[in-house]
Amino acid sequence: MNHVSSKQLEQTIAMLTQVLDTVDIGVHIVNADGETVIYNKKMTEIESMPSNEVLHKNLLDVFLFKEEQTSTLLQALKKGKHSHNIKQQYYNNKGFPITAINDTHPLRNEDGEIVGAFELSKDITRLEKLMKDNLQKPGQTRYTFGQIIGQSEAITQIIHEAERATRTNSSVLLTGETGTGKEIFAQSIHNSSERAGGPFISQNCAALPDNLVEGILFGTKKGAFTGALEHPGLFEQATGGTLLLDEINSLNPALQAKLLRAIQEKTIRRVGDTKDTAVDVRIISTMNEDPFEAVANGRMRKDLFYRLGVVSLYIPPLRDRYGDIPILVEHFLDTFNRRFQMHVEWISADVLELFEQYDWPGNVRELEHVIESAMNIMTSERQMELYHLPMHMRRRLTTQPDSPASLSESNETKETFLHKPLKEHLAEVETYYIKQALTVHNGNVSQAAKALGISRQNLQYRLKKMSTSE
Repeated sequence: MNHVSSKQLEQTIAMLTQVLDTVDIGVHIVNADGETVIYNKKMTEIESMPSNEVLHKNLLDVFLFKEEQTSTLLQALKKGKHSHNIKQQYYNNKGFPITAINDTHPLRNEDGEIVGAFELSKDITRLEKLMKDNLQKPGQTRYTFGQIIGQSEAITQIIHEAERATRTNSSVLLTGETGTGKEIFAQSIHNSSERAGGPFISQNCAALPDNLVEGILFGTKKGAFTGALEHPGLFEQATGGTLLLDEINSLNPALQAKLLRAIQEKTIRRVGDTKDTAVDVRIISTMNEDPFEAVANGRMRKDLFYRLGVVSLYIPPLRDRYGDIPILVEHFLDTFNRRFQMHVEWISADVLELFEQYDWPGNVRELEHVIESAMNIMTSERQMELYHLPMHMRRRLTTQPDSPASLSESNETKETFLHKPLKEHLAEVETYYIKQALTVHNGNVSQAAKALGISRQNLQYRLKKMSTSE
């Protein structure tokens, strides 16, 4: 049997490493203890991590996997399981989401014992984003259901209800706070219905002066009033398609009565005309207040409400779907990275915690504006920090009564505060953030670790240390 010298072995490993760094597929090999021994260049690109942050470290100290699944590498290592073309979604050590298609196999010695495992990965993170971007249809509308961002029960339930509404031509009333995405839902319903090939006309009723609303909606006949021209209204323009009437409750009662007649009779009469014109339009309307309150307070006719709300859908505010914040953040980072030609990878654990505690009065639109604002003052940074955020968000840090910034004033005098050792102060702040993360994520250690930007094992170690010191 030929013996290989250590020098020859080193040369062989060096050559193998060069070969692996040239292939267009990620290669990740771990030893029997789950520690990474080979991590090629393509894998560093897929997982957005330099090799020195992965090599010779345990998988679970570096990556965070969803609770319902475990690492395919660990399954191969512990159970000898072979996996082929498995889609896996997980997070790197900075909390950045990764989606890959993996082939994973155990490695055995001559005696059949498992001594390691290897994984071959294909990156589909960017591919999925491109597919999502290409779902939009050409024409006057941009959005489809596939582009509504979110996986929470609150948003998925309303998506399913809206999808069912595409089967008919019944009127749809969308209610929800400002910034929740009502027009996105309206466009998605149109684009998934049999009217997708027809026009989609959108009009904000609150932006129309009372003396012009009727002419804009129903059209004008030449000579109806001084300067009036023969002009079709929005109903005629939307024939064969969909008419979106935003903030419908802002119309005065007289116009609401004429709108009700047009919907019931499926005809309109231009201002100054004596004949009716048939129209074939599906009406989608929106309101940013409770429709029953609008009816009770006289801002909406009851008969019009029942006519418009054949299908009534309530779009939930962002505070009712906090679980969607990381997904929305990823989407907006990707959007503004492309728009600004930047490379911001993720947000810090502190920023994520603040986002998950904020009540978001402006909803998804406000989150988008906050991300855009922060990226406008960033330069070459790869991670968004608290000091990048707009002033109104940063002020929240000092106004929360139990935040670290206020501990010195609320719990002790300045003199006592200044005489406390730095190490003790840092320990208090660390304890505060860990407890807050666990509270926000209902005691889920994995999710709390992700929010804090540390591994699950790291968090468990800190929790153990906290319990022994109390």
